Parts: sequence; C-alpha cells; structure tokens
Amino acid sequence: MARKETSENPGRLKQIGLTYQMTRKVDPKVGLVVAAVGIVTFGVVLAIGFLIGHPVYAGILGFLLGFLAAAVLFGRRAERAAFGQMEGQPGAAAAVLQNVGRGWTVTPAVAVTRNQDVVHRAVGRAGIVLVGEGNPNRVRGLLAGEKKKMARIAVDAPVTDLIVGDGEGQVPLRKIRTTLMKLPRVLPGPKVTEVNDRLRALGDLMSNMPVPKGPLPKNARMPRGGKMR
Repeated sequence: MARKETSENPGRLKQIGLTYQMTRKVDPKVGLVVAAVGIVTFGVVLAIGFLIGHPVYAGILGFLLGFLAAAVLFGRRAERAAFGQMEGQPGAAAAVLQNVGRGWTVTPAVAVTRNQDVVHRAVGRAGIVLVGEGNPNRVRGLLAGEKKKMARIAVDAPVTDLIVGDGEGQVPLRKIRTTLMKLPRVLPGPKVTEVNDRLRALGDLMSNMPVPKGPLPKNARMPRGGKMR
C-alpha cells in the first residue's frame, strides 16, 4: 500500500513540468525569457572569468548563478500566472489566505451574500483581519457588520479590513500575503489563542442554535419577553 501511494505521488520534476505547462498557457514566452536570463547570466560571469584569468572557476560559478537566476524568475512568473488565473474567481482570497504561513488562523466565508460577496477572517499577532471579495459596494456593508461583531467579541484585538481588487483603496489578490505580513504584530501569543477561542466558541454557539422547521406563518409575531404563550 505504501509503495502504491509513493508511486502515485508526482515527483519533483513532474511538479515543475506541470507548473511550467500551467504558466505557459498564461505566459507563452516564459520558457524563452527564463532561458535567456540563465544564459546571459552565465555568459557575463564567464566573460569576467576570462578577464581575470580564471575561466573554469567563473564557468562553474556562472552556471550556478545562471540556474539560480532562471529559477527565481520562473518562480515569480509562475506565481503571477497562478494569481492571474485565480483573480475574479469566488474564494480566491481564501485560497491565498490559507497559504499565508504559520501564525495565522483562517476562517473562510464568515459572511456571504447570495451574489457571492464573501468576507474571510484571519487571526494572528496582527489582530483580526477581515478580507472581502466581490462587489466593493456590497462588500463594504458586509465588512462593516462583521467589524462591529469582532469589536464586541475581541475588544483588545485590532480589526483590519481589506477589499480585494485593483481599484483605489483595494488590495490586489497577489499582494494580500505581503499586506498581512507588513501589519504590526501587537498581540502576544496567548492573546491570539484567547481571541481564537472566543471566535470558535461563538461559531459553535451559532451552529448549535435551534432552527425552526418549515415556513413561519405570515401573521406570526415574536412574543415579548422571550416567553411562548
């Protein structure tokens, strides 16, 4: 069974190949550009080696630096292509948030509208970050409501709200991770755990609330004082 699972897992080279194919669909010139950067880097270092009288050592160094430059450039273009395919897709911001890194607890879709406007929540040492995606006008209302709720639950935690987009005052999808990492770390570890526990308790409470079955009568009224007659 273990051998079968190992054989089914794609190897490193296969993963690179799949990434290249995905990137090439969005960026057809990625292969030429990456190869050109690697060759030019190798050529420049090799030329310097001939000038100083050490072409062999410079050739080895040039090959390593050329490969490194090509790999870095390929990684950036692949990342840009991936974000390009994700932009405009529902839940794209949640996918980015879940790959921000350690120290963040992400809860996707804490608020949703029927028009697929969504607010996601991330909790870390920077406090509570609410990320909205969808129509900016509708998302602002969602964020405002969720922000008030967070302010009541976690009084000591700062609440930051972001709207995903390319408009004024918005954060592009590809810059969400960078934006979160630049936020000041103001909460100690135990406080982050406390905030997460409060939010988790609230979620459990909401999920366990009894929901009446069937439609309510049109003329039904809620009894005053919380007592049923």
